[in-house]
Amino acid sequence: MSTAEQIAKKARIAGNSLKTISNENRSAILYKIHDALKADASTIEQANKLDLQLAQENHLSDSLLKRLDLFKGDKFDTMLQGIKDVADLEDPVGKIKMARELDEGLTLYQVTAPVGVLLVIFESRPEVIANITALCIKSGNSGILKGGKESVHTFREMAKIINETIEKYHEETGVPVGAVQLIETRQDVNDLLSQDEYIDLVVPRGSNALVRNIKDSTKIPVLGHADGICSIYVDKDADLEKAKRITLDAKTNYPAGCNAMETLLINPSLPSWCEVLENLTREGKVTLHVMNDVKEAYFKQLESLGRLDDVIKSSTVDVNESKDFDKEFLSLDCAVKFITSTQAAINHINLHSSRHTDAIITENKDDAELFLKGVDSSGVYWNASTRFADGFRYGFGTEVGISTSKIHARGPVGLDGLVIYQYQIRGNGQVASDYLGAGGNKAFVHKDLDLTKK
Repeated sequence: MSTAEQIAKKARIAGNSLKTISNENRSAILYKIHDALKADASTIEQANKLDLQLAQENHLSDSLLKRLDLFKGDKFDTMLQGIKDVADLEDPVGKIKMARELDEGLTLYQVTAPVGVLLVIFESRPEVIANITALCIKSGNSGILKGGKESVHTFREMAKIINETIEKYHEETGVPVGAVQLIETRQDVNDLLSQDEYIDLVVPRGSNALVRNIKDSTKIPVLGHADGICSIYVDKDADLEKAKRITLDAKTNYPAGCNAMETLLINPSLPSWCEVLENLTREGKVTLHVMNDVKEAYFKQLESLGRLDDVIKSSTVDVNESKDFDKEFLSLDCAVKFITSTQAAINHINLHSSRHTDAIITENKDDAELFLKGVDSSGVYWNASTRFADGFRYGFGTEVGISTSKIHARGPVGLDGLVIYQYQIRGNGQVASDYLGAGGNKAFVHKDLDLTKK
């Protein structure tokens, strides 16, 4: 038996056990994991500093360094809180979604159940191991996790703490060793992609190239997104102050995030539209990649107001139309284009978007409704920053990733996206041959039962 098959089979066995364990015990082990990670924060920080040092020596981009730094600001504390938040969520397993009486004493139920075994592949964000561990265990799934090589020391230390905690409290909680496993190399991933007998779902979190490679290399279903090319359309009926505030947040709050604004579409019929661009540059230090007509009109307006200076000129560059509207900058850069109608904005977004999250800023309800219905993305907003596209902000606790596909789960994938359903029949000795269609003459009742009544 190959190493990959051993890992996958161990995960399958662990998953089969995990889904039978009570919600109380699944939540209890998450609290134990939270406490253990918190207690060993200094050890994890030293491992993270080593990863950061090596990343700087290897000249990794600023966006990757930001994702890699687990102890910048409140990121580590937020990660820990996320574990507790997931533990406190309602049990996603065993929910009755449908109940139908087929006949007296013969009832059909649609019941939520774990997907099974998840192979999750991600890049430089080390907090993802805690996020995924919490989501997997709470939803009754076992997980095989592969982090980026740039975060391997942090990831390895956290995985060690998590697995030691699961083993230590196995007798108390019943959560099996093997519920969460760590793999470290690309070859491990390649070998596991052939284990479709044991692995139920692959979740890649990374570049377009990574996602495409995974999809081309496996028969296992793949859930995930690659680039987050998020656009905001500022309509002619937008409130100017809302437009300035929302676009600044969407671009600068966390430019390395997949939910950051990468394209700004602006209607030139909006009075003082140039203030939206000026605000991004002066307040947000954003470099604007603009179309020629935008640049000409922008400079002309600012010059007439006496506000055209070297800061604006140096921060306004020509757009590369063949690339910039299909690009995830992950930096303080933004592509800008004039759009003269909501329908034109919809057309542009549906052509260039990665189907992550897009927004319209307008006070015109009809235009807003058209945009919400017309844009083919997993998240579509009206008068709100794209930065809200996040499982934590949606109240999911945390997320395994964001899915831009249209099958099974879409948008931020939290607990509900990690369960599927099964059909259960509870009977009292009935056989199909007594009923119409299988040789008998007995008719089915097919009466839907009220799920609100216990």
